[in-house]
Amino acid sequence: MAQAPRIFDRDLLCARRKRAQRLGMTAFLMDRVADDLAERLSFVRRQFGRALDLGTPTDAVARALAASGKVASVISARDIAFDEEALPFGDGSLDMVVSGLSLQFVNDLPGTLIQVRRALKPDGLFLAALVGGESLQELREAFAQAESDIEGGVSPRVVPFADMRDIGALLQRAGFALPVVDSDKVVVRYRDVFGLMHDLRRMGATNVLLERRRSPLMRATLLRMAEIYGERFSDPDRRLRATFEIVWLSGWAPHESQQKPLKPGSATRRLADALGAKEISAGEKTGR
Repeated sequence: MAQAPRIFDRDLLCARRKRAQRLGMTAFLMDRVADDLAERLSFVRRQFGRALDLGTPTDAVARALAASGKVASVISARDIAFDEEALPFGDGSLDMVVSGLSLQFVNDLPGTLIQVRRALKPDGLFLAALVGGESLQELREAFAQAESDIEGGVSPRVVPFADMRDIGALLQRAGFALPVVDSDKVVVRYRDVFGLMHDLRRMGATNVLLERRRSPLMRATLLRMAEIYGERFSDPDRRLRATFEIVWLSGWAPHESQQKPLKPGSATRRLADALGAKEISAGEKTGR
């Protein structure tokens, strides 16, 4: 089997997350994810035994799980050393896997999803939030234009996050039953673009692409980027908008008790009857 391409520098990601923790993490997105996860779990009418918090960079999700009363115990990557790309769990050993804002930095997301599905017991739940493809579109556009203006070329400055439709297909390929994908857009306003960059640094979410430019960012390019951002993405009060898309995905390890789609031709009632409409044969034309 071909090895998945390496897009992210995982060692650098780990170092930058540790730096963010030392500086004091900016946690408003993570806290929002933890609150949303708790609300989503409140609609699940069952209890779980052993749950895994996969890669979440803070303890917010683990705390939300514990407070939900839905799980008996929570394992975290902060408790035992392992990587999201190589799960050290046997098949059918977990009742639930959750993850908050981590899987967008996995090089082999299809492989990780397959490992998660295998580690779940039948009818086990996977619930995760990751950063979606429409995040930081303003910063991406401003940087691209600034580099083109000042340096005559463009380099990857903002991580290319996954598209919501692609993630849904990956869930199906990994073998999850009842897959669901939806998104939540959060618009945050800043006094200037440097406030946004400060937050990204304290999220541990700055550029960790392997193909990133290694030379320092030119001051002229930075100032031009800030100028473009202010021109294109400011509100009437001159505060700047920054969009974060949070993509939620969920799926269940297959189990015979789960609902299954009807086989073609097995319906017991006609669509026309259900809609209260007259059925027209293929050879009959509608009147005007």
